[in-house]
Amino acid sequence: MKNSRRTFLRNMGGSAAALSMASWMPLEALGSAFSPNDTIQVGLIGAGIIGHFDVDTILQVPGVELVAACDLYDPRLVRAKEKWGNNLFTTRDYREILARPDIDAVIVAVPDHWHDHISIAALEAGKHVYCEKPMVHHIEEGAAVIAAQKKSGKVFQVGSQAASSVGVLEAQKYIKDGALGEISFVEATNDRVDALGAWQYTIPFDLDPKQVDWDRYLGDAPKRPFEANRFFRWRNYKEYGTGVAGDLFVHLLTTLHTITGSTGPNRIFALGDLNYWKDGRDAYDLVTGVMDYPKTDQHPSFQFFTRVNLADGGGGSHRSRIVGTEGSLELNGDGFVLRRFKRPQAPPFSLNYDALITYPKAMQEAFLKEYDAKYPKDKFSRGVEKQTDIVFNAPEKYNARLSHMEVFVKAIRENKPALVKEDATFGLRAAAPSLACNLSVEKKKPIAWDPDKMKIVG
Repeated sequence: MKNSRRTFLRNMGGSAAALSMASWMPLEALGSAFSPNDTIQVGLIGAGIIGHFDVDTILQVPGVELVAACDLYDPRLVRAKEKWGNNLFTTRDYREILARPDIDAVIVAVPDHWHDHISIAALEAGKHVYCEKPMVHHIEEGAAVIAAQKKSGKVFQVGSQAASSVGVLEAQKYIKDGALGEISFVEATNDRVDALGAWQYTIPFDLDPKQVDWDRYLGDAPKRPFEANRFFRWRNYKEYGTGVAGDLFVHLLTTLHTITGSTGPNRIFALGDLNYWKDGRDAYDLVTGVMDYPKTDQHPSFQFFTRVNLADGGGGSHRSRIVGTEGSLELNGDGFVLRRFKRPQAPPFSLNYDALITYPKAMQEAFLKEYDAKYPKDKFSRGVEKQTDIVFNAPEKYNARLSHMEVFVKAIRENKPALVKEDATFGLRAAAPSLACNLSVEKKKPIAWDPDKMKIVG
């Protein structure tokens, strides 16, 4: 690590480094060499907000066609035809999409409690799967998804785009080269102030319950009469969603694991509360978590502090910072600022703020004389020396979601599932610690987690 760190600093030369995309090349000619018979035909399962985001993105990749859409609210199927063409096949039953031999891949953008069921069924039907995060609703569901992916041999990618972000991947290189020294701690927050950020999604005024397939929606959740809030604002309820931890902690953990190469923490403790959005929901609007990451060959032990607050009166913010013994790296979207410093070569002291000021004047003078003789100013640095910041900015209009979809399509077209970093195993290692935060809040105690075996301990 020390040798690579010296090499890194020597290569940087102590000069300013405002980085551009010159060192990054996009995925090789995606779609440029395919024939019409190679077109990847996709089915959308879940035509809600994220489903639209995902389809609009994947259709930007050459050689991809949307041929079917499934949703449990009829007007969304009407909208799907309006937006993506009248020839689009639509259905309430996702199994009709899986039964079609012309569909190569599916996007699973449904409420969390359906993720594992539909993903496994799709893999068993021979489809490639893009599953929105978190991969599972409950930790114990993860093993079955991993097994289904391995057995199928199909491409499976979880939809947390940080794993393919050019800024995250560039940051990964710097961390690996020792730019920060040894990691000490990581902090990541995502605070929101508006209603949409708190999942208060629009509900039609003229809603007709007959247009909703409520029984199918409930799936393995407890049976109850139809409630519009539970259908359209499902993230607010534990029976269908995973709260701020499953929705947002997963993104933060995906970023952290991609940059550091970590498989996850071994101890998790969290506090949760419902402070502002007292609208009938049972999911917390504030969760704060602390996670211990054990030492590995890739990194020393460190602590991860994370928080999501949906009622931030300060206006909202999103921050991720990795702090090491020789600097810090702060991510901002798909870019970052790397701040480095050199520690003093001589033992530090200060005439204004040190025990030296409590000693008799004669002792102070004797100490200073001996210090100057032992650590001459021309040979030893005596204070922390700040280095020039290294700034990385993604290109204008860069879209990490598109990069993530490009990885998915490339892996399908080349029949190389291993091209996907965020597969089912990675997906569980990001989702499980997030869901363990919910568990810790409920049990009011730390949760022990084995990141390699991917199991709760004890």
